[in-house]
Amino acid sequence: MIKAFVSGVLTAATFTLLSSTALAEPEVVSGPAAEPECFTPWAAETQFFKFPKKEGPYRIALANGFIANTWRIQMIQTAKAYSAQPEVAAKLKEFKVVSTGEDVPAQISAINNFIDSGYDAIVVNAQNPTAFGPVIKRAKEAGVVLVAFDNILDTQDAINVNVDQKGLGVLWANWLAKHLPNGGKILEVRGVAGTSVDTDRHNGIHETFDATGKNWDVVEVVGKWDDPTAQKATADAIAVHKTFDGITAQGGDTGVVQAMMDANHPFVPFGGETENGFRKFCSQYADKGLKCSSAGTGPAQVAVAIKTAIAALEGQVVPQSIKLPLAIVEDPNFKEGEDFYPKESDNFFVGNSFPTCGINFSAQEIMGQTKEDQ
Repeated sequence: MIKAFVSGVLTAATFTLLSSTALAEPEVVSGPAAEPECFTPWAAETQFFKFPKKEGPYRIALANGFIANTWRIQMIQTAKAYSAQPEVAAKLKEFKVVSTGEDVPAQISAINNFIDSGYDAIVVNAQNPTAFGPVIKRAKEAGVVLVAFDNILDTQDAINVNVDQKGLGVLWANWLAKHLPNGGKILEVRGVAGTSVDTDRHNGIHETFDATGKNWDVVEVVGKWDDPTAQKATADAIAVHKTFDGITAQGGDTGVVQAMMDANHPFVPFGGETENGFRKFCSQYADKGLKCSSAGTGPAQVAVAIKTAIAALEGQVVPQSIKLPLAIVEDPNFKEGEDFYPKESDNFFVGNSFPTCGINFSAQEIMGQTKEDQ
């Protein structure tokens, strides 16, 4: 009799646990998304999620990894600026920011801590796309909305927000192939090793070069998307290899051009990111051979990720994978006051808005924020 009673209690407890877990998970539903002009599905086969609605205001955390470059600093400043906007702040009980560096276990530990502390949603710029399996499972079981952006997660159990990073590498390689129809020696300045952004852009570059059938000699250096690091790596590469026919860099591009000038290296076609300083150089030295394709996505990706997390918590329909547009400008179309700003910092990333999501920031709004954890 006692045995039967205990068995019944365990069965009931197990049923309750399974039921609460099932309720925590998002329902896969038909589209479109709640804001289709903003929440654009990545592909035709992308699934749509509808999470159980939670009452706000919400506790949301940003679990960042690497911070030692201007894009990440501006990203954190943008997150703070977005969370402080009155219509967003009204929906937030707390917004927390933590940066853990390049230590993947430390970033995973931070996400686990946020789950244990009862946060409603966590947005993450992941140091590694494949290492987060257990913490993704924990978030799902706890009913925590997990949104990865920029460096995304290799899973369909979290929401991913990104641009076509591989397509960006394809774009840069096509730009160089257009200006170097016979191939040539290319300096490739890479980002942070192990991240999905670096890998995807690198693969796009090399697959495009290979498809041309031309002879490409690519010299790879690591710039970590950081001006001083990229400048030194470029200077060292020029010292060893003397000259390059073209350059592509994922970030730190202002430093790359400065290294070219310091070494009296001739200006060459360049496929790079969207830093204000880089675009200033592209405009200033276009007639001397610095023909540029400047493309990427501003750090305001983080604002779209936060917006997505809030929409999911409110029970709105969102795609599992959201595709954002690239900001692109190419020689000879660099326009002062639109594509670059002479009076603003070289380190400011231009194109840092997503009008279809109602996300627009001035440089002053962003630069008024701090980069520190909060």
